[in-house]
Amino acid sequence: MGFFSKVKKLWGGEPTPESTQAADAVHADAVHAGTPGVDSAETSSGPDLNENLNANLSADLSEEWKAQLAASLKGSRARISEWLGLLLTGLDSADEALWSRLRHLFATIGAPEAEAEKFIQEFKVWAQAMHLTKVEEFRSELRYRLILALDLEQEEEERTNLFKKLTAGLAKTRERMATGLGALFGRKGELDDAFWEELEEVFIMADVGSEATRKLLVNLRARARAMGVTEAARFREVLGAELEALFPLPKKPKVAAPPEVVMMIGVNGVGKTTTIAKLAYRAKLQGRKVLIAAGDTFRAAAINQLQVWADRVGAGIFSKHEGADPAAVAFEAVDLAQKEGYDLVLLDTAGRLHTKTNLMEELRKVKRVLEKKHPGAPHRCVLVIDATTGQNALSQTKLFHEAIGVDEIVLTKLDGTAKGGVMVGVAISHKLPISFVGLGEGMEDLRPFVGEDFAKALLGE
Repeated sequence: MGFFSKVKKLWGGEPTPESTQAADAVHADAVHAGTPGVDSAETSSGPDLNENLNANLSADLSEEWKAQLAASLKGSRARISEWLGLLLTGLDSADEALWSRLRHLFATIGAPEAEAEKFIQEFKVWAQAMHLTKVEEFRSELRYRLILALDLEQEEEERTNLFKKLTAGLAKTRERMATGLGALFGRKGELDDAFWEELEEVFIMADVGSEATRKLLVNLRARARAMGVTEAARFREVLGAELEALFPLPKKPKVAAPPEVVMMIGVNGVGKTTTIAKLAYRAKLQGRKVLIAAGDTFRAAAINQLQVWADRVGAGIFSKHEGADPAAVAFEAVDLAQKEGYDLVLLDTAGRLHTKTNLMEELRKVKRVLEKKHPGAPHRCVLVIDATTGQNALSQTKLFHEAIGVDEIVLTKLDGTAKGGVMVGVAISHKLPISFVGLGEGMEDLRPFVGEDFAKALLGE
């Protein structure tokens, strides 16, 4: 789902007669407007696309610029970097020239005018609030907003970009496993007992976990037999296939009536508060009206932090005083969301494990109250775990899943950890989908998890 309710999409998959006809019309309009010698074959892509644009600094768009944008839009796939280059080439700051270019882009792809203007105004407000005026200061933010607004995260270019980030994030984990796996893949001979014992040690060292490692080895033996692989030299393809198949996809929640209620759970210190902020930010950039509910009433700091984040990302906030009943916060937050037309509620919860009040019983009470208030809620229980904690993350998953049920996992701090094997442990031990991974501190660094990409990045394929 993108920010815009309607877009005349000129890209995506194989070109259809309708999309080709629409792109041709856009291109013809720009060419016929008075730009001589512009042809799609000459301007479709490549580094020459942005040449001679430095003179176009006024808010009035040149016909050459319009024609080049139209040519870039013509095709069967999205070219977000190319479009961004056209938008920003020759500009020093966020000024009227940028707003004019954005308006033309949105008009060209058929975005509703009011929604396009909202996108621009919100970006203006953000840039001013963050005191970012230079192009290089806001380039990545504008890219991220366009990707979400136009629903481009699954397009080829963005998938490639995310794969590079994931590969970088798994560098230390891959390094820890590389020596052992490299030696195993380079062995001569069959998959004998010594091979499996060494493989077990590699997985344990990568924080996959002992129980998960045992299950994984059983699966790998069965897959090797099914694939007819008996030699160590071919085992890489067996391991790659098993890892790709290991991660289930998150289920789309059934929401009979808004709002969708997401209950965020996890122990203190895993990055739950910032994850809520990043999820709210994503949802808002996708056009949703988001309410954050401060249900961790045990810590005053948690309430204050969420209020700050809500202001930063432009989400609504509902909170009560420190020590208030968390179930009452959940009830009243959903009540407010129903009355004021919010379509997503992100409910924070306490993360302490050892206090006078039993945490799990408190969370079960919150779930019961939500169900009574809004049948079907919470529509998702999302557990946030910290990749750097390794085995602790596995035990936390077991604890929360057995107590209240977990629908999906967000794994934070994957970048820079040597314990990325915990993802494998979580998936194989609990068969829970990982929906997002944290690949950095920026708002745009919480990105969708793709099991196939994880397998390739981990094995260095």
